[in-house]
Amino acid sequence: MLCETMNVRQRWLETVLFGKADRCPLLPGGGRKSTLERWHSEGLPENVKDVAEYAYRQVGGTFAWPRPGEGFYVNERMIPQFEEKVVEERERTLVVQDWKGNVCEISKEYSLEYLVNPIDFVTRRWLKCPVGNRDEWEQMKERYDPEDASRLPADAGAKAQRLREREFPLGMSFPGPFWQLREWMGFENLCMAFHDETDMVRDMIAFWSDFIDRLLERAFEYIQPDYIRINEDMAYKGFAMISPGMVHEFILPVWQRWGRRVKEAGCPVYGVDSDGFVGELIPIWIEAGMNFCEPMEVAAGCDVPRFRRKYGRKMAYLGGVDKRAIAAGGETIEKEIARLSPVIKEGGMIPGCDHGVPADVSWQNFVYYVKLLAEATGWL
Repeated sequence: MLCETMNVRQRWLETVLFGKADRCPLLPGGGRKSTLERWHSEGLPENVKDVAEYAYRQVGGTFAWPRPGEGFYVNERMIPQFEEKVVEERERTLVVQDWKGNVCEISKEYSLEYLVNPIDFVTRRWLKCPVGNRDEWEQMKERYDPEDASRLPADAGAKAQRLREREFPLGMSFPGPFWQLREWMGFENLCMAFHDETDMVRDMIAFWSDFIDRLLERAFEYIQPDYIRINEDMAYKGFAMISPGMVHEFILPVWQRWGRRVKEAGCPVYGVDSDGFVGELIPIWIEAGMNFCEPMEVAAGCDVPRFRRKYGRKMAYLGGVDKRAIAAGGETIEKEIARLSPVIKEGGMIPGCDHGVPADVSWQNFVYYVKLLAEATGWL
């Protein structure tokens, strides 16, 4: 008979840290606007707030569903932000400025809100990024004062007190150096700057290293989170966006510095989020003190069972279920869950869709996928 023996926090930590969880967390993932529109047309009621829970109940799930708990938000974004505005209206597109200072072209079917929140997958054409020279960089620095009181919750002390007996995992996420410099300069400009403007790149990385380290220090004065995640999308389908040698030279020291801060605070999980093929990066992340990564995109060549054989228990994983297999359904998704089952049983993996669930996944196939995942993780 299935029973509850752990709360959500205990189960999450025991799974990620290769302990003895009563069962693995069930995190199948969810869809964005276009996916939900399809599902609503195929039987998902419009008033459903938690799609994953609804699918779980549809296949007979009876366990209590975990609810999001109170967070401890640390604001690393620029203060003040740029004005969001339409710069130019064209026949089929809009030229807009987003809150980060980027000027880009998007389809008229999207609004500025799509550039603030992950409502759906939006294709855009970048026209100008906020940092293109040293003067613009010096101006950008002024928007990042780590001592700004608004960067921590107004009731930080009281909030931290309430969270000490929490029953859910508490984490914080911050952009890594590569991610943040790309936000400021744009991808192509950043790659060129690594070669042509090395001194400025080093200054930008050092600035961001100091900024996030100070925010961590301030937050840890109040609370000990369960995980810190670095957002660091830096991989293509087959390789990292910069060479492992450049990662060692420019980025690794920053990850290591933050990792020491995280470890000193007693935070047990130090992880990273990067799309694409991360096989070249995993050993560097381990060297940096990281022990958790996501979302493990299968189409990019990320094979969690193979990584487990190679790196053992030095790294845990979230995601790793091929979204293409979910879309195919039937025997294809059955084989995909079977492929991952040995790693799930071993621990150190929370399986789920390897990115947002795309609109080519039918509601019927999503429900069946949730059923298989619930069986593999001990929820059915």
